[in-house]
Amino acid sequence: MIRFILCFVLLLLAFAGEAGAQSPAKFVAITIDDLPVVTERQGTKNRVEITKGLLRNITAAKIPVIGFVNENKLYVDGKRDESQVDLLRMWLDAGLELGNHTFSHVNLDDVGLPAYEAEILKGETITKQLLQDRGRPIRYFRHPFLRSGSTLEIKAELARFLNEHGYKIAPVSIDDSDYIFARAYERSFDKGDKKLARQIGDDYLVYMDKKIAYWEKQSDRLFRRQIPQILLIHASLMNSEYLGRLAKVFNRSGYGFIDLDTALKDDAYRLPDEYTRPAGISWLHRWALAKGREYLVPDEPRVPDYVMKLSGFTSE
Repeated sequence: MIRFILCFVLLLLAFAGEAGAQSPAKFVAITIDDLPVVTERQGTKNRVEITKGLLRNITAAKIPVIGFVNENKLYVDGKRDESQVDLLRMWLDAGLELGNHTFSHVNLDDVGLPAYEAEILKGETITKQLLQDRGRPIRYFRHPFLRSGSTLEIKAELARFLNEHGYKIAPVSIDDSDYIFARAYERSFDKGDKKLARQIGDDYLVYMDKKIAYWEKQSDRLFRRQIPQILLIHASLMNSEYLGRLAKVFNRSGYGFIDLDTALKDDAYRLPDEYTRPAGISWLHRWALAKGREYLVPDEPRVPDYVMKLSGFTSE
């Protein structure tokens, strides 16, 4: 009997060790901007296919994504287009969360605080109602271009306004230029050069693998540990086809997927954001600059020159 109990205990310990070995050591929340879709294409059919592709990959990888909406994309000639609103319903049907990204993706530094606040309110009209219809609140706001205020006074006033309207800011730790790859990918694909599109997609995964490693180094330098990361990517054709493979890149690096709410429970995200310079950057870099430039990790990975040229963007 004693021998049986001992064997049983050893078996339980073996199973526990195996389960522990498979548990992720690091975590990432994936956030997707510019919903319902970022594309140069016209027509609802393409937008539906991109949305289906994104949701198929999100569901397969079991990622609790939040998508940030620009509601100007829900109108055609100034009138609400129900076919575009249906794209958001698809996200909600998949059990995902939606947040506010302003009505028309304006830059706070360009339009000023009063106009920006009006854009926030205008940008919640449809999304808020869709969520309320399902008994859910709208909770998160993401700054377009990651521009959060050119003075501490503006930042404080915006934070007060967001708090009054029930919003929490959605920061970003893994900042990247997926949108540049995405435009080059879509343009190559639409020109019929699928080989080039595949090369861009494959190089995107290599680039993102390097970016993950880079931001891990930045986390180590600041905190001497890995904080839960928050990734920003966009609702593009490329990501509709490559998000599943990107998820595997994270898995191979030891990551599990969590929702934004869980990520923000980490003490790191309670640090103040005092960055006021005219460029949108990762919160990891904001915190590093607050401590001194010596805390910035050098040699951040860059987009390949050929992708920059194909995209038509002049800079990252």
